[in-house]
Amino acid sequence: MPMSPARRSRRLTRLAALLVCLAAAAGHAADRFDVVLAGGRVIDPESGLDDVRWLGIRDGRVAAISATPLAAAVETIDVAGLVVAPGFIDLHAHGQEPDSYDWMARDGVTTALELEAGAHDVARFLSRREGRARIHFGASAGHIPARAFVVDGIGVEHLLTAEAMENGPRLWWTALRLRVFGAPEFGHVVGDEELRARLLASLAAELEAGAIGIGMGLAYTPAAPDEEVRAVFALAAERGVPVFLHLPGQADPNDVAPIDFALGHARATGASLHVVHINSSAKDALDTCLARIVLARDAGFDVTVEAYPYAASSTLLESAMFDAGWQERLGADYGDLQWAATGERLTAESFERYRAKGGAVVMHVMDPERVAQAIAHPLVMVASDGMPMQGAAPHPRGAGTHARVLGRHVRERGDLTLAEALAKLSLAPARRLEAIVPAMRRKGRIAPGTDADLVVFDPETVADRATFEDPYQASVGIAHVLVAGEPVLRDGALVPDAAPGQPLRAEPGKRR
Repeated sequence: MPMSPARRSRRLTRLAALLVCLAAAAGHAADRFDVVLAGGRVIDPESGLDDVRWLGIRDGRVAAISATPLAAAVETIDVAGLVVAPGFIDLHAHGQEPDSYDWMARDGVTTALELEAGAHDVARFLSRREGRARIHFGASAGHIPARAFVVDGIGVEHLLTAEAMENGPRLWWTALRLRVFGAPEFGHVVGDEELRARLLASLAAELEAGAIGIGMGLAYTPAAPDEEVRAVFALAAERGVPVFLHLPGQADPNDVAPIDFALGHARATGASLHVVHINSSAKDALDTCLARIVLARDAGFDVTVEAYPYAASSTLLESAMFDAGWQERLGADYGDLQWAATGERLTAESFERYRAKGGAVVMHVMDPERVAQAIAHPLVMVASDGMPMQGAAPHPRGAGTHARVLGRHVRERGDLTLAEALAKLSLAPARRLEAIVPAMRRKGRIAPGTDADLVVFDPETVADRATFEDPYQASVGIAHVLVAGEPVLRDGALVPDAAPGQPLRAEPGKRR
């Protein structure tokens, strides 16, 4: 029987209503967020946004920024009265194992990269951490571990924390570490053309595996000849990646020859250069060194620089840094050195005894006002140089660097505005890498489509608590940290088993 016009009309009306309902349901699902951060003071260092906003997060990205409340969320976190900022990006973190990632997350860090010392087997470095890391991670091709491999035959992907990744929280100054940093061959063999060729081949292979530039610690390889250094810079220039450089040692605290050496190689090869911890490398020559970097940048060279907010540095007492003449080079004496394991200041006798044993030493050799000057300089970004947070008394910078900048240098001293500090902690590091690491274009800022790597903190209370005597103290005032949209720190406490951290790689096709 043919359908009557009235019946056909009713059926069409019901079908249209069903389609409207389905469309509404689909729209509602599309507007549903995984997380909403509700009513916080959102500061985006790129756009200059600084106002109360609601952030909607979906699939690991910022999906919406609204001046009015957002609903339809799986989870809503009330952040009223708190600052919401891009998660902090640390370009210089030697602590590359779960314990250190936990301490850094408590300090607001969402990305920790090993770009100074670097790695020897970058592919293995990344694969062993994937699925196990609370925060994002990555590494450069390390000149130090490449020399350890070529000279001593030591093939471990990361000299300080590889064993800890396999065996849990064990002491990281092991026979392997002692052999590497204490071996006279390691830093003292000049080498020949064959050694140089093998080094360059090793570094080139690491770049193909996703290494983020080339890391060089020339204070630890004093025998590396100019030809070798120049060849490494030339390789970096050819591949369009930066050299992350620990300057060669000074002859005295006023010596500017190391920065001239580095800038000379950058000019000669056209390589991009990033100078690490200018506060400890320049010491009393800080003003001149920064002025040299400004001149190089004004001349069109790609040079950047970092510092950490502490007046004491730390390294391994058995390293080449303490070869004969160290007092003159550092402008220090035995009493300026503190044995990390016990807190005692050294004497001539204990220096020799502990140097033979090997271990971490703290060097009280910097003027605090010069450190503040470095942190406040417009070109200087912040990086921790944090040592692994395992064993006896590591440097507190592994736990407190970023909160210390916000508490001491913003709130207490007024060296920086809050927006300036956040740019140094997030946007500037992201920009340093975004030409070769595409993921960095979505980090260090807050805008629709950017990665939801976020830190939420109280600007009135944020502070570091880690000290040289007791470094195992978490920063305070940091309420929440999200990595790829997943909370890893909630209400100041670590979220158990959260491991959303992803490996970061440079992409050959994206290099300059």
